[in-house]
Amino acid sequence: MTDSPETRVVSYESELRAPSDAIFELIADPAAQPRWDGNDNLREAPQGQRVTAVGDVFRMTLMKGAVRENHVVEFEEGRLIAWMPAEEGKPPIGQLWRWELEPRSKSQTLVRHTYDWTQLDDPQRLPRARATTADKLKASVDRLAALVEGGS
Repeated sequence: MTDSPETRVVSYESELRAPSDAIFELIADPAAQPRWDGNDNLREAPQGQRVTAVGDVFRMTLMKGAVRENHVVEFEEGRLIAWMPAEEGKPPIGQLWRWELEPRSKSQTLVRHTYDWTQLDDPQRLPRARATTADKLKASVDRLAALVEGGS
């Protein structure tokens, strides 16, 4: 199967009833990510890895036990964070996860979640990449909404 660049970038956005800083804290703290991961792929991350800049690397254990080193490639406090996963000690594998937050008011934020696998060329990873649809991204945004809008 051949994928065009357009099919290798998937995005979902929604307006949440929560301030951008509360949403961003859940995204920028890897230890919180398993609580809202719509792919149900993240088991845990050690505490104390809160992302603060481009160049940060945070570690995450996947459900199957593999560890990923996530290289932060875009960052603007409270507004933007993007990372590229890699196997331990290796370069990124060609996937990018991006979160963009646009405050609409003190209590409303537009959240845009994007999965970009235009640089992925490992044939073994392509089926899972293709399975990461906008519905999976929506699930993550919906779980974030439940956490920040519900006050938990």
